[in-house]
Amino acid sequence: MAVTIRKWATFIEEVREEGGKPLARPLRRVAVAVVVKNPYAGRNPDDLSELIDLGEVLGDELMRRCQEALGTAVEAYGKGGIVGEAGELEHVAAVLHPKFGAPTRKRAGGVSILPSVKKRAAMGATLDIPVHHIKAMLVRSHFDAVSISVPDAPASDELLLALAVTDGGRPHARVGGLRAEDAVGDDGLH
Repeated sequence: MAVTIRKWATFIEEVREEGGKPLARPLRRVAVAVVVKNPYAGRNPDDLSELIDLGEVLGDELMRRCQEALGTAVEAYGKGGIVGEAGELEHVAAVLHPKFGAPTRKRAGGVSILPSVKKRAAMGATLDIPVHHIKAMLVRSHFDAVSISVPDAPASDELLLALAVTDGGRPHARVGGLRAEDAVGDDGLH
């Protein structure tokens, strides 16, 4: 692959208490980000195949790294990316959409789509990655987000791409809706 990787960053959270109440079991949230040189920075060709192909490789590797850092089964996932100022949003979309999802879902045993976010920003920008249940996207208890920031990325000619996973739903989720154990299909209802 011709795309150059500058760095990897791993973020791990372990939530033990929320709203002054302890959790029945700690909730783990993990995100892994990769910073790559954007081969299309400063130009916008119609053929983005280099980034599309990169998505397949990164989907698998990011999930492998997330699972290793999480240390427990993945229950929710999501993806996101930031393009530096010399790029365009479609550069992030090229990595995250055509080929990224299949290897990610396969590794985690997921069937629902991965929610995503993309934006153009300068170094150090925060990326709020939405997550939802890997088996059924309508399981309300797992609607959440994982926030990350890499202080020196993305440079104007880079992409910051990330995958986030959790091993449970929001702490003390109690707003109703479909329960994970009752979900069927990829949306929870079919």
